[in-house]
This record gives sequence, structure tokens and C-alpha cells, in this order.
Amino acid sequence: MIIDLHCDHLYKLQHRTNPMLDTSIERLLKGRVQIQAFALFIEPHLSSNEAYQKILGQIELFHKHVLSHPQVVWIRKWEDLEAMDEEHIGAFLTLEGVDCIGNDLDKLHQLLDAGVLSVGLTWNPANLAADGCEEPRGAGLTKFGRDIIEVLNHRGILTDVAHLAEAGFWEVLELAKYPIVSHASARALCDHPRNLTDKQINALIERKIPLHLVFYPPFLTGREDATVDDMIRHLNHILALGGEDIVAFGSDFDGIEFKVTGLEHAAQFQNLMTRLSDELTSIQLEKISHENFRSYITRKFKKRDDRS
Repeated sequence: MIIDLHCDHLYKLQHRTNPMLDTSIERLLKGRVQIQAFALFIEPHLSSNEAYQKILGQIELFHKHVLSHPQVVWIRKWEDLEAMDEEHIGAFLTLEGVDCIGNDLDKLHQLLDAGVLSVGLTWNPANLAADGCEEPRGAGLTKFGRDIIEVLNHRGILTDVAHLAEAGFWEVLELAKYPIVSHASARALCDHPRNLTDKQINALIERKIPLHLVFYPPFLTGREDATVDDMIRHLNHILALGGEDIVAFGSDFDGIEFKVTGLEHAAQFQNLMTRLSDELTSIQLEKISHENFRSYITRKFKKRDDRS
């Protein structure tokens, strides 16, 4: 079974850019994706008010087109993971960049009340919370960004460091109780600002923070094309650093215009698993496909429950 921490199903559905979704429910079922994170994402050039309304529209689409399927279960809190079975797909919401809330924490609370379980502070540019990875200034978090993390810590929400400038990455690791990387790759193999350095990956390993590998060729090879072997090179690099207990998957399906050959939509997830079965043990496959994320959630939120 597969847990995938990132797709842009709702963005594509809202814009109707393609009638066939990489993460249609039929494709998720065929690929044996048991848990799928559905990102809420809006282009950063929109005003915060316009962006917030579009985000609310994506949440409406989540209810109308995803949760309406009889085999989809809404994960509204982390305890719901424990009840999942192999006959259903668990779906939960994430927020990719806080541009849509402007400087209004009440809007953040409203989105968390609507079921968002993971929040990334930025997309690639800078915003009121932090600098993204493509902001030349490369600064860390603002006071507002730190205020957001305080809210996420209090409410038991993941803080996603994908897309952050490196300075912000290190601040989040110090401030956030529940940090995670939803979709990225290794910069040692592909020098792209969206990828993580070995120093960053080692910090994740030391803290046992999951790193979900993205399936986007420009982040794997620096080109518009890539193979499953290219994907596995990044996986093996992280394993060689000692990352067996953190590495996982964050496909970015429906948000990428270029695809890994043979891994072009969710139904083909098992192509990757079949290929990995030739190189890894069954225990390693379980960890990478789903157990690393589950273990992180259990470890973090059991401690939270014990304190409450």
C-alpha cells in the first residue's frame, strides 16, 4: 500500500486543464494508494482575498468530487489513519503556501477547521510568512511566519518545509513540533533550489522527519525527462545517508507537466514498487511505501495525546 503526501488534483480540477486526472479515484485504487494528500494551492500573484475564495472553492470540490466516492474516507484527524483498510482510500487536505490568508490568522484557523492537516508556509516566491526557495534574498521566517507555526504547534498540524528557502528550513526545524517534507529530492544529484542538500537531509534523519520524494523530472535529472532508475538514484542516495526510516513518496501528480517514464500517473505506482522489489527488502519497501509516515504520525501524536 502507498501513502502519497502531495498531489494537485484540486487545482487541476478547478482549472479543468485536463479531463483525465493523474490522481483520479480509479487510478489511485489501481495503484494501491491507501492515503492521498490533496493540496490546496493558488497562484501567488492573486490578491489574498481572491486567493482565499479560490481555496474555499477547492475545498468544495474536495467534498463534491473526492469525498463523494464510496471508497474514499475523509481523514479529518490523525487518529483516523488507524481505522483505514485496504478497500478504501484515505484523503486529507494540505495547504501549499499561506498567501491566501494574507495577514489574517483567523482565516488560517478557518482552513484548519475545514480539515487542513498540513501547512507549507510558501510556494517558490516570498510572502508575508517567509521566503520561498526561489526568492533571491533567501531570508528566513517573518514574525507572522513564526506566529503561524505557533498556531500549527498548538493545533497539532504538520509544518511542511518543501518550497522554503534554506534559512527558513532551519528555523522551522527549531520551531515546529511537527515538521515534514511533502515533496522534494536530493540536491547532490540534481542542483535545483527545490531540492535538499545532504546537510538538510542529515538533519531530517537525525530528527526522524519524513522526506517524501517528488516525481518531477526537472528535480530528478535537471531535464524534462527521467526514468524510474533516476527516481531510484535519489532514493538510494538518501538510503546511503542513513535515511531508511524517513524516506517516502510525494508524487506531485496533477501539478507537474513532465513525467517520469512509466510513472506518469497514480495507477503506475506499482511499476515503481515492482522495480524497487528487485533492490530492497520487504521491510524497506513497507517503510518507504507507507510505514515511515505512519510511524512519524503515531510517534508525534501519541506523545501529544499523552500530554493532554
